[in-house]
Amino acid sequence: MAFPKNSFILAFLIISSISCNAWAKVVVTMEDSVEVYRGDSADISCQFQFSEQPLTIMIQWFVRSPGSSSRERIYYGDDTQQIVDNGTDFVDRIIVSNVGNEEGVLLTIQDVHLSDEREFFCQVNGMAAGNGEGKTHLRVFDPPDAPVIEGVSAGISVNSELPSKVASCEVRNGFPKPNITWYCDSSPLYPTHGQINVVTLVTRDPSGFYNVQSELQYKVSRKDKDSVFSCEVSYYVPGAVRTAESKGINITVYYPTSVVKLRMESPQGLVKEGDTVELRCQGDGNPPPHFTFNREQEPDTTLVSNGDSVVLREVTRGDSGAYQCRSLDLDTYEEVTGDLQLTVHYLDPAVVVPKDSEIMLKGESMTATCNALSSLETATVWFKKGQRVGNGHMLVLQDATYATAGEYVCEVTVPSLPGLHTSGSVHIIVQGAPQVKGSDREVEMEQGAGNWVNLTCEAHAHPLPTISWGITGSQSWREVLTRATEHSTISLVSVKVTSDITAFCNATNEMGAETKTFSVRAIPMVTSTSPYSPVEGSGVIIVVIILCILLLALVGSVLYFLHKKGKIPCGRSGKQEITKENPNKDDIVVEMKTDTKAEESVLLKGINGDKNGPTNQ
Repeated sequence: MAFPKNSFILAFLIISSISCNAWAKVVVTMEDSVEVYRGDSADISCQFQFSEQPLTIMIQWFVRSPGSSSRERIYYGDDTQQIVDNGTDFVDRIIVSNVGNEEGVLLTIQDVHLSDEREFFCQVNGMAAGNGEGKTHLRVFDPPDAPVIEGVSAGISVNSELPSKVASCEVRNGFPKPNITWYCDSSPLYPTHGQINVVTLVTRDPSGFYNVQSELQYKVSRKDKDSVFSCEVSYYVPGAVRTAESKGINITVYYPTSVVKLRMESPQGLVKEGDTVELRCQGDGNPPPHFTFNREQEPDTTLVSNGDSVVLREVTRGDSGAYQCRSLDLDTYEEVTGDLQLTVHYLDPAVVVPKDSEIMLKGESMTATCNALSSLETATVWFKKGQRVGNGHMLVLQDATYATAGEYVCEVTVPSLPGLHTSGSVHIIVQGAPQVKGSDREVEMEQGAGNWVNLTCEAHAHPLPTISWGITGSQSWREVLTRATEHSTISLVSVKVTSDITAFCNATNEMGAETKTFSVRAIPMVTSTSPYSPVEGSGVIIVVIILCILLLALVGSVLYFLHKKGKIPCGRSGKQEITKENPNKDDIVVEMKTDTKAEESVLLKGINGDKNGPTNQ
């Protein structure tokens, strides 16, 4: 790039000041290295200290690629200007700033590339005050992808004299170059003559990333049939070394058979009658040899098999015994045998005594037993209506009541083999005189006169009881419901309450009888909530009517007396008037109309208890 004329003048002044002030100096301090991930920002600090105060300070930054002796300037700055050099890899990616004081600057590189891993030089020139230089190595890191391992698909024979290829491992896109280490059962593998070889290939793509491929060659032995091989990549990151391990793989190892074992594949655990049993023969050789099966009791009879297994369907106790499988080594013609003892367990049907049903009298005791023959220890539980009522093969029923009656089920199980179970039952019938529910106390209740009351009676007995009713105090009653179950009879009667009632529920059968008593007290009915009482109103009306009749009789007597004396003239209109020209306080004028039908109606209503008395009209 072209620099201003002032720059050359400034350079001349610098040279002159150096020659004239050789004793002035500056100390530049920088870190040996700065580590950063690719894509992040890197900060490179440059600290400087002058022995005397400079008039001006000029800062320049340079870079040098690894293995090169030439430098490339990327920045220039002084008190008057700050310039980022064109034509470099850092254009538009670097910023130079103060670090908080006048004796230091900070170079910030944004979006760091892999190619930025170089030496960075900070050159400080204070003219006559001296000049100095420092450098920092920028190290860039990018973790590689996870290692990918791939084992060989073909089997590897233990008879091979040289190490055979076991697996390959590849790690891609790492920077700097990652390293691969092989492991067998978590133990590291190192190259060993005649036993272990490791072949590694390192490549670098145009983007600058490293790709590493490694191949493991290994001399296998019989114990490696279950070995787990894996590879581990180690790589650098800022301030540390990290590792990542691949998945583990197994390889196929071929070796001759030396031991044969016969085992039961299914079912798991104990075998019971009716099961399907699969026996499988397994040898320690690989590839697996051919097997033949037979029973020890019948060595010359070969069982039908399917490769390394034989299936016995719906086994019985007769299938118990010793079974064998044989393997013949075709190289040595040696026969290897495996044995298995098969036991088929059983549980016979339960036998209950007494059988089917048993009749007991109330108050009696009885013992029922439940047994089932089995090849294993059994457990017996008794149930009634789904509720447990006893344990063990004996069930003792004492002092029988009607609640004792019912079906008792015994369930026999084999605790060690849950699939074996059987059951039996006995039906208990309890005979006796009827037992009426709630007969130990008299039922007392109250009910309004004129209403109906329902009375219920329930009796238990065998034979089934008959219920009859005896009711005193009411002629109006009827049985509205009767229902019979296996052990009880229920009756419901409806009784009209006209007075105090006593009802008797009588339950009878051929074994006896029992009675339950109901007492119902009648409560007089109240038909109105107003202050007016129909009974009292009727009495008042009667008294008023009697007084009115007496008054009418008195008035009639007076009128008759005056008529006889000629004091009262009679007209056709039915009105009678008595007048005087000068009436005084003793004179009487009476006008009266009588309605005999209305009086009779009022009297009848009062007697019959009409709700509306005279005071309400």
